Amino acid sequence: MTSTGVPEEIVATDAPRRALRVVMFVYNDVSRDSRVLREAASLAAAGLRVTVIGRPRSADERDITRHQRDGFEIALVPMPHEWRRWWYRFRKPWHMRGLIVRRFRYHLGRGPAGWIRATAYLGVALLVGISSLIRLPFIAISGGLSQTKHDSTFDWLIRWRWGVLGWARAAAAAAPAADVYHGHDLTGLPAAVRAQARKGGLVVYDSHESFMDSGSNVKRPRWAKAILRWFERRQARHAVALVTVNRSLGELLGARLRLDRVVVVYNCPARWAAPAERPDLLRRATSLTQATPIALYHGAFSPHRGLEELAEALLVPGMEAVHAAFLGYGSREEALRAMVQDPRYGGRLHVLEAVAPEVLPAWVASADVGVMAIQASTLNHRLSSPNKLFESIATGLPVVVSDFLEMRRIVLEDPDGPLGAVCDPADPVSIAAAIRSILDLPSEDREALRARCLRAAHERWNWETESSRLVALYDSLAAEIARSGADAGSLSTTGG
Repeated sequence: MTSTGVPEEIVATDAPRRALRVVMFVYNDVSRDSRVLREAASLAAAGLRVTVIGRPRSADERDITRHQRDGFEIALVPMPHEWRRWWYRFRKPWHMRGLIVRRFRYHLGRGPAGWIRATAYLGVALLVGISSLIRLPFIAISGGLSQTKHDSTFDWLIRWRWGVLGWARAAAAAAPAADVYHGHDLTGLPAAVRAQARKGGLVVYDSHESFMDSGSNVKRPRWAKAILRWFERRQARHAVALVTVNRSLGELLGARLRLDRVVVVYNCPARWAAPAERPDLLRRATSLTQATPIALYHGAFSPHRGLEELAEALLVPGMEAVHAAFLGYGSREEALRAMVQDPRYGGRLHVLEAVAPEVLPAWVASADVGVMAIQASTLNHRLSSPNKLFESIATGLPVVVSDFLEMRRIVLEDPDGPLGAVCDPADPVSIAAAIRSILDLPSEDREALRARCLRAAHERWNWETESSRLVALYDSLAAEIARSGADAGSLSTTGG
């Protein structure tokens, strides 16, 4: 097995894919996107020439930067910025009044030589006044429809049109000619489509989620989401294959986008070699005794992830000895730290800073149960198979998950036996019962459950297995490209 999780037999295969050039597009700085990094490294290890094009984290960057990582190149293409100034002036034209007044007085004070320009500024003032009146309905509409702080639906659409799509144009222009352009999510797909239009090749759409059913997108009004859904369908027409993260999303997106070739690649980590003695990092960090049971949530501290519900579960009778550890970072961190001080919890809540990916497995393995009580707030949540689920199983940690289709399949329908329990994520009593169903097992049964989780991770839920499906897709694309090239050569010879 290679360090990137690609089986040796795949790497060693002498297939047409070795000549393939692949360019991936992702609308972030790449550094923390584990799925993109894994996919790129696996394809590079399999012999493909891979470039990942992202964008810098800072909006102030003006130059393209490049560096190498795990056998592939990362190029960060800056966001376009000129449109922001004009959009600001359109959004709030009345903010220009001070500049206009100063320039008018200056030119008027220059005598006849400046009167023409002073008159021109009077014209600008008139246009600004008209623009302000025109903007009032947009302000009323946007303000009425806005569901997010400091953001309106109209602003969101403008950012899409000139920000996201502006970056797509710049990224496509910076991309080298390639055989396949691989767009990650709806923000990366337009760059892949535009690059194909400029340079030829094939497009692969890699959708990590149901984009319009995720995050703040789900709060947008129906008409705005309809525009982006139409745009996604239009862009996806150029794709020859859809890659996504689980079976449920594959079925949903394949039907919605009318793509027949759907490849499911679960977001599993590589196999983890468990140490002979189980780590105990969480108890050391929280100064707890070895006998103290710990329920762990790790990952983003975001709304609707079941953080508050897990805390409430500690207050259910029978949970008095259990502590909850929250390992990560995010927008809910301040609220979590305030909950730590709540005397109702008796010091049984612990918030710990996120740790580096390379040491995360040891931290996860030191808990007694991993809890993922994701709320049924969006379709995306209800169809999710979160990374933290696979990260927990990979370390032999039994899990408690929301009773949703994908998570139920993984946890309860494993051929070797259950890997944990399911719960109603909105009900702290249900969460507590699921946690207790694991913690109350006799010690030998708990050890057998941990061993079953590790076995499932090593045999099924690992990147080595999942990446082989991605490599197989590229094998088939390489074969198709080779055949089409041979057919074109044959026709050329015949015609000559």
